[in-house]
Amino acid sequence: MSAGPARVLDALRSAAGRPLTGVALSESHGVSRTQIWKDVETLRARGYQIDAEPGGGYRLVAAPDRLYPEELRRGLETRWMACEIHHLDETDSTNRVALELARDGAPHGATVVAEGQTAGRGRLGRSFYSPPYLNLYSSTILRPALDITQAPAWILASAVAVAEAISETLEAPDAVEIKWPNDVLVNGRKSSGILMELGAEATRIAFLVLGIGVNLNVDPGDFPTEFRATATSLAAERGAPIDRAAFARTLYGWLEKVLDACAVEGFRGILPRFEARFRMRGREVGVREQDGKEHRGRVHGIDTDGALLLELAGGSVARFVAGDVTVAKETA
Repeated sequence: MSAGPARVLDALRSAAGRPLTGVALSESHGVSRTQIWKDVETLRARGYQIDAEPGGGYRLVAAPDRLYPEELRRGLETRWMACEIHHLDETDSTNRVALELARDGAPHGATVVAEGQTAGRGRLGRSFYSPPYLNLYSSTILRPALDITQAPAWILASAVAVAEAISETLEAPDAVEIKWPNDVLVNGRKSSGILMELGAEATRIAFLVLGIGVNLNVDPGDFPTEFRATATSLAAERGAPIDRAAFARTLYGWLEKVLDACAVEGFRGILPRFEARFRMRGREVGVREQDGKEHRGRVHGIDTDGALLLELAGGSVARFVAGDVTVAKETA
């Protein structure tokens, strides 16, 4: 949104429901009343409800449920996270757009948000259900000073941030857990998707693109059939709609906090938070590696670098830094 409508929106918000005359707005902004009218029409076209009374001025009645940069920045208290916001009404994948921006030099913290995705992607080539105007689809460019071998820790750290944001929003800390490596569950059902992609120079990270999709207001009954038994949304868990922009601000705050800790101390810096939400210890699981090899055993714990420790049938303990985990059903 251009500077003129943005200034008018800020003024109307600051008025806290009081009407502002076109004369007052034009004088304070140094533009004509006609320009003020055009700016107001621009805001209305974006979904802002603005009342106008003859001789009484303009009054902001309601803001649209959109992830516009001006909505995300309002009250956002981060230093670098979402420092630059690119909003799209629809795209195939926010990660694809962010990867292009990263290659073109976009800064650390630059973020792409979309109202909907036509080809949302998850881990291991899976699709991510991305209906428009209901959820959060966000991809952020990160430029940490890391070796490639340190990148997996940032995936786990991102899961911690998502879990903390969901817990804060639902006010239900005991309902939120992390299934290694980065699935965030609410009452045992998957609430979100996290996908990290990278660009590298030799053995060093040039950039990371952190894609996060969170099911906020989608009706679980509308999920594709294969997801209905295992997925949920925050609105379904709370029994009330979720303010999408407010949730995004909460998430960005947690991401900055957790990723800053990870940058300084590595995974050790966020291990206590991860373990506080890790409830797989002692569970029987199967781990499928990227090459297709499968292993079964009992979860021994999480190593200091974030690797999953699995006690195999013979008693030895194996380390896994990546893989797809299936938890065995518990029997009574």
